[in-house]
Amino acid sequence: MESAPSGFNLRDHVLVVFVLALLSLAHRSMGARRLMELYEPESSERLTYHNGTVLSGDIPVSILWYGNFTAAQKDIVSDFLVSLAAAPGAYPSPSVPQWWSSIVQLYHSKVKAVGKKGAEKTRVFLSGNFSDEGCSLGRSLTLSQLPALAAAAKPAKGGVALVLTAQDVAVEGFCMSRCGMHGSDAKAGTAYVWVGNSAAQCPAQCAWPFKQEKPLVVPPSGDLGMDGLVINVASMLAGAVTNPFGDGFYQGERQAPLEAATACQGVYGTGAYPGNAGKLLIDKVTGASYNANGARGRKCLLPALFDPLTSGCATLV
Repeated sequence: MESAPSGFNLRDHVLVVFVLALLSLAHRSMGARRLMELYEPESSERLTYHNGTVLSGDIPVSILWYGNFTAAQKDIVSDFLVSLAAAPGAYPSPSVPQWWSSIVQLYHSKVKAVGKKGAEKTRVFLSGNFSDEGCSLGRSLTLSQLPALAAAAKPAKGGVALVLTAQDVAVEGFCMSRCGMHGSDAKAGTAYVWVGNSAAQCPAQCAWPFKQEKPLVVPPSGDLGMDGLVINVASMLAGAVTNPFGDGFYQGERQAPLEAATACQGVYGTGAYPGNAGKLLIDKVTGASYNANGARGRKCLLPALFDPLTSGCATLV
């Protein structure tokens, strides 16, 4: 069943706008998931293809778990990645693979239209797990340290290293200007994504919309920090695949791009507006809010994807 969004009075609310701040590193293209609220683009802005590279074909994703994660927390992320590789009809609709197929349809099909390499079938799959529970670089990281951690995940050429930091690990800009980011090493032909568990530091920002009271949005796994992390992983993975080296699909400035998911910040269902995620599905047993079904009966909440053709946000529900 679905829950309809409650009423909203603009005079009674203040919209907090968080400004995206990105650090540009040599030979690396960066994108970041901004905080919490709905982004409303100027009418003149367009998310377009800049004639560059996208990741396609079989895309291996290897994870580096930095800090302490429980087995149950790791399963949440692993099940999401496994779901991405499944056929669109593998799970009840709406589903995680349906969301992923939308990326291929909205973006990779445009590459095929201009005859560029990367138009073939695109599939993400989990290829490896690595752990750094002792936090070898400390529990306070700078952005310049992320590539080294990504390398520790041993990404294959054309693949993505997924660096996940535990809730007690601080990362430069985390909570203040970003909830996650993606970058790449063009020379090696690899990309990386970093996302942090925000449960202890800023759940109201980086696990939004789960950390809001009206309407109540209950995390489907029961772990607010990890369900928020999945949202950010999905958002950053979409950007890493469609704009890995800074010359693919994006809107605005190359150093501070809006991408497939970040251009629809704050939108999860139809009827979304600032402070409201839109209409979501509600689990009859747990009361959890979600918009996608995945592996092992897992439910999750995934961001809307920007449709370059309509300049609108495509949602699963």
